[in-house]
This record gives sequence, structure tokens and C-alpha cells, in this order.
Amino acid sequence: MRSYDLYGVSHPVSDMDELIGYDRVTSWVNTFVPEHVSLPTTLGPGSGPGLSYIDPVPNELMKVIGDTWTDQIDEQQLSGESQLVCDMEEDVGIRLVHVLLTCADALQRGEFQLANSLIGEMTNGMMTRVNTACGIGKVAGYFIDALSRRLCHPGLTGPGSVSNEVLYHHFYEACPYLKFAHFTANQAILEAFEGQAHVHVIDFNLMHGLQWPALIQALALRPGGPPSLRLTAISPSTSNGHDFFHETGMRLAQLARSVNVKFSFRVVTTSQLEDIKPWMFQTSPEEAIAVNFILQLHRLLITNINQFLESIKSLNPKIVTVVEQDANHNVPDFLVRFTETLHYYSAMFDSLEACQLEAAKPLAETYMQREICNIICCEGSARIERHEPLIKWQGRLIQAGFKALHMGRNAFKQANMLLSLCSGEGYSVQESDGCLTLGWHNRPLIAASAWQVRTDKDGISLTNDGSTSSSSSS
Repeated sequence: MRSYDLYGVSHPVSDMDELIGYDRVTSWVNTFVPEHVSLPTTLGPGSGPGLSYIDPVPNELMKVIGDTWTDQIDEQQLSGESQLVCDMEEDVGIRLVHVLLTCADALQRGEFQLANSLIGEMTNGMMTRVNTACGIGKVAGYFIDALSRRLCHPGLTGPGSVSNEVLYHHFYEACPYLKFAHFTANQAILEAFEGQAHVHVIDFNLMHGLQWPALIQALALRPGGPPSLRLTAISPSTSNGHDFFHETGMRLAQLARSVNVKFSFRVVTTSQLEDIKPWMFQTSPEEAIAVNFILQLHRLLITNINQFLESIKSLNPKIVTVVEQDANHNVPDFLVRFTETLHYYSAMFDSLEACQLEAAKPLAETYMQREICNIICCEGSARIERHEPLIKWQGRLIQAGFKALHMGRNAFKQANMLLSLCSGEGYSVQESDGCLTLGWHNRPLIAASAWQVRTDKDGISLTNDGSTSSSSSS
């Protein structure tokens, strides 16, 4: 393993109003991504304290995945002939769902010839009679592809040669899920760092560093002056990983320097997350530490995650932020997993249709398609997309010695404001046991939570339904 440090030297800024202007901040953030990606991020006055962001069963399953398609039909004034066509498409759509489930069942039972026949029936027959540009036709196409890959090429993780970083950025741009993840985590971190002179963020999913410009800006505006900020990123040990993270660190250092925040950046390179050890982070007793997991912890469920969480706890972090898909895709039974995945991603594709940035959608869909392929096609250590419901993460973190931190009413209000600015109708933010979830038509799809190391004074237990209860002794 290897590491390097990048240090940004702070200097005074004469005009703070210019510093937080929209154009200047946007130009900084846009340097973190390819030219075709635009990231309208700023800290807006008058939006409250902290951070602000500008910018089943088959019948139930069919109801969910038919929503987009049915809504599109309802919006049109249909003639008698058009109505007949739509009724025929609806019948085909219902049959598609049942054949998908039958095919998954055949694969589970080892009836590969039947599964291959059903894939051919869907591809060459039913898919020619539905609209594959939206609704059930589009969703079914991705799942037929995943079933075909599992049958013919098991273990393949997904299509295309586009890098995960590029797909991540398009997914970020196209819909609010990653914006919500970054915003809620940053808000919790900012509050945990209040009054601290030296702060250290350990990030397990840096990508192009999209999460951190807003936090750096918020720290710069903190009453009494900004703290010194260390950022440690975890990098996979790939041939181009060092250069990629080096460039990201340089840009973050440049941004921090411009807003008078003393900043240092360091990379820890590893081939596997579970190989990370606490000593690698070179923490200091004077630092307040935040550990940030954005859509990463589920990748450790194939390993000894309890041992990993124990090592994180030994850092004594001020806060641990966790954002995960609120889904049940980590079950051994293939048919159950397939059904849950079809249910979940039908809602995801439905929600993407409501977003306005058309240019980013194709690669955002590819981002989700790769996840679908991993869940459906892979087993064992190759299956890394092991999403679990929020309630399971709550239980796991509590058993590992953490206690939940309430994310706060302010974060809830501002998350709703974020949705009103950068997404269409149908999204909703909900609060659950101090955690925040972002969903589509009241179905939670992604969950954000914040955690702290439990002390002897804290008494926390799991109730029968898996939720938490707590008490403190005086």
C-alpha cells in the first residue's frame, strides 16, 4: 500500500461576497468533472443555517412498474384506435412481468432450456409490441438482458466500456439521489465539526470529489473562522488510480486555498476495502474525525463486515455517515432477489423519467443497468451490489457499538428544498428514526443515517421489529 500528501496553503480573501457567488463556485466545481458535465452547486443566502444546495408479489409488482407507462397514457387524449393499441400494450406489459418471473424461476431450478426459450419469446415477440423507450418496455429490456447474461455468461458485471467514474457523474446529474446523499452527509458532518479546530474526513467513495466543495465552502463561512481540514481518500490499487486521485486532490486543494481553508489531502491505496487498517489513516488525537460511506458499505457484506466496523470504531470518530440503497437485494434465493430487484429498479427508472436533464439520462441508465447485472448475473465474491434495507443497517451498526444521531429538522427541510430545485414531482423525503430517506411516490429508495461510537452511558437495544430504543443513565 502507498500514500501521498497534497498540502494547500491558505491565503486571505478580500471579498467574501465574491467568494460565495454562484458563478465562481460553479466554475470551481465544474473543474472536477469532464467538460460535458455541469454541477450547479453553491451556498445560497437566506436558506437557513448549514449547507444549502441550489440547483412483492407479481400483482403488486405490476402496479409499481406500470405506473410510468400508465401515467403516460393518461396524459394523452386517445382516439378509439389509440386506446385499443394502448390496451394491447398493457396486456403485453402484464404478460412480460409474468414471463420475466417465470424465466427467473426456471434459472433458479436449473431448467436452462426453458429459460432460453422464454428469453427468446420475450426478445423476439413481446418486446416488439411494447414501447421500449419508457415504462415497462424499457425496464423489461434491461432485465431480459441480465437474465440472458446469467444464462450465457454468468459473472459478467455489466455492459459497455464507459468508466464507472463517468457513469457516476451522469447518474449524479440526471437525478437527485447522489445530490441527496452528499447533502445529508455533509450537513451531518458540518454539525458534528462545530467548534472543532482540526477536522479530518475519511472518504470511502471520493470519485471526482463532488461531495466536498460544498463542505469546504461551509467551513470557510463558519463563525470564528474555518478549521484546518484533512481529507483522506480510499483508492483502488489500479494503474491509473494514483493520477486520478492526485488530480482530484490538487483541485480540492486549489478550491480550499481560494476560500482560506487550510487543507491537506492524502490517499490510501488498497486492493480491497476489508484490508484497510486504522493505522493507515495517520489520525491525530487533536482531530475530530468523520468517516463517510456513500453507497459503499454493502460491498463489504461478502466479507467480515463486523470486523471492519470494529476497526472504524477504534478510530473514535466524531461521526460516521452512511448512505445506502434502501432495498433487499442481498438474499440467497435467486427468485426473491430477482423480484425485489425488478420492483426496486422499476421505481428508479420511473423516477428518472421525471427528471429534466435528458442529456445525462442514457449513461445514468447504464449506471443502473450495471448494478442490475451484478445483482442478477453474479454470485459469491463477484456479487458486490448487496443492498439491504435501512432497518438491517441500523441493527448491524448498533450491534457493532454505534448509536444513531438524529439528522435534524433542518436537514429534512433543506433536503426538501433541494428536491424542489433539481428534480421533478413525485420525489419525497421522509424521516424514520432520525434517518432521512429519499423515495419515489412514498417508496423509500435511498437512506441516509449518521452514527457515533456508543459510550458506557448509552443504553441502546433492538426491539422485536428491529427498530431502536435508547436510554441514558445519569
